[in-house]
Amino acid sequence: VQLQASGGGLVQAGGSLRLSCAASERTFSIYDMGWLRQAPGKEREFVATISWSSNYPYYADSVKGRFTISRDNAKNTLYLQMTSLKPEDTAVHYCATAYRTTMNPRDYSYWGQGTLVTVSS
Repeated sequence: VQLQASGGGLVQAGGSLRLSCAASERTFSIYDMGWLRQAPGKEREFVATISWSSNYPYYADSVKGRFTISRDNAKNTLYLQMTSLKPEDTAVHYCATAYRTTMNPRDYSYWGQGTLVTVSS
C-alpha cells in the first residue's frame, strides 16, 4: 500500500489544519489506520488511530479534544482535523497502516512520506 500525506503547513498557535492521506489501493478499507508524528530530535510518537470500520478512534492524551481522526473508505482517504494547535504540535506527521488498533508506532507497517506541520507561537 502506498500512502500520500498532504495538508501540512505553517499556522499560528490556536489555528487549524486538516491533513489528508490518500491510499493507492482499495484494500485500504481492511486496515486500521493511524497518524503518528516526529518532532526534531525526538522519537516518533503516536497521535491517533481509527479502526477499519471507523468505530474505534483513539487519541494520544496530548491531542485528545483537539484532533479528530476520520476516514472515507470509498475514497481510500484518511483525515486528521487538527484544531487549537500548539507549538509543541510542530512535527512531521505520518499516516500509516496497521493490522490492529494500536498506539505503538512499531506495530505500523506501511508509512507515507510525511507532511510537515509547523505551529508558531
